[in-house]
Amino acid sequence: MSRPLCLLFDCDGTLVDSEPLLATEMATSLTAAGLPFRAEDYMGGFRGARFRHIVAELEAQYGKVDPDHLESLETTMRANLNHRLATDLVPIAGAPEALAALSSFPMGVVSNGPENKVRTSLNTVGLSETFGNSLFSGYTANCWKPDPCLYLHAASIMGFAAEDCIAIDDAIVGVQAALAAGMTVVHLNRFPDAEETPEGAHMITSMYQLPTVIGRLRKERERRVAHA
Repeated sequence: MSRPLCLLFDCDGTLVDSEPLLATEMATSLTAAGLPFRAEDYMGGFRGARFRHIVAELEAQYGKVDPDHLESLETTMRANLNHRLATDLVPIAGAPEALAALSSFPMGVVSNGPENKVRTSLNTVGLSETFGNSLFSGYTANCWKPDPCLYLHAASIMGFAAEDCIAIDDAIVGVQAALAAGMTVVHLNRFPDAEETPEGAHMITSMYQLPTVIGRLRKERERRVAHA
């Protein structure tokens, strides 16, 4: 009998359509801090990146911001974002259906965002029970994508080796992290005209496709094991 597979999902942009809300709040806060930033900047080049990484990139262009002022703005930004996540958030199209079809697999969420943000997001769209406490935040593990350590941390806590995990992530930083961790990776590429799927990852353009792809990957894995 082949070993079971664990499915590890990114949150923002993969399960929930939070990125437009995040981009808007981030643009407001960063611009107020003297770091010019537009919502489309996030969607264009920073999707999935840690907030402090984005700040560092902007400070390299526009100059340093007082750390206390920045911390206050970040606190306000996250409070405003959590309010919007609790009221305005919707799931990514096809995500609830895909999770229902894959409910026999062990599943976890692996996010660069704070755990309370992940919980708020999943609660709002009715996906909390699907994952229970299997939520893994970069802020809790103290490591962030594209470093593979966050995905490896999640796999370890879930009780799986990296090669027994399939990571599903929409952001390039997440895809890179999971590939570096030695996992099978499904890239939810919702912008195929503008974004290229990294070599080694399996591309889908809609979460409705995910159950079929997972089924195929599981069969391929079982064939490899049988002939090993």
